[in-house]
Amino acid sequence: MASWYERRVVPHIIRLGCGCQTLGEYRQQVVPQAKGRVLELGFGAGANLRFYDSARVTQLIGIEPSPELRTIAARAERAPGLAVDLQAGEGEHLPFEDASFDSVVCTYTLCTVADHDRTLAEARRVLRPGGLFLFSEHGAAPDPDVARWQQRLDPLWSRIFGGCHITRNVRASIERRFTIDSHHARYQPGAPKLAGWMEWGRAIAG
Repeated sequence: MASWYERRVVPHIIRLGCGCQTLGEYRQQVVPQAKGRVLELGFGAGANLRFYDSARVTQLIGIEPSPELRTIAARAERAPGLAVDLQAGEGEHLPFEDASFDSVVCTYTLCTVADHDRTLAEARRVLRPGGLFLFSEHGAAPDPDVARWQQRLDPLWSRIFGGCHITRNVRASIERRFTIDSHHARYQPGAPKLAGWMEWGRAIAG
């Protein structure tokens, strides 16, 4: 059972941190590319809703395990005409048929799921061949000094920030399941390097 901190504090940390303007700039680079039947993993507080192009999306399904975040997301600002079917669930166990989506959106989710490789495997399973995996994530920094500090602080960071890990290799993890078509990376300006290595882009289901 989730603790009081996990139920009452963590959802608002996620809403404020993941919904900030700077991260919105990364989201805006990938979310509007979603098309057809779309699945969003780790829907959170609904920070992506305003970036979807409702003319390109025929159906949007969001998966989010936290009931508190689903409640917040139901009230989030969204693109005109965009409806969302928001469901309880986890990325490691998606209740959908193989090859049943045209696009999967994954933003600031791989850092938090219990098993990011299993989540990516499930995302690949439900995507049709040629489907889009659109991502914006933060993770392990390329600089050895920063990476060493990430390893040291990850256990504490994870406890404070609702299971978020700062040591996961974003590109390598995605490349095990998809072919990356577009990739960008940099440190987020003004953010601590420990949590500020950002990677975003598009990958294709082979």
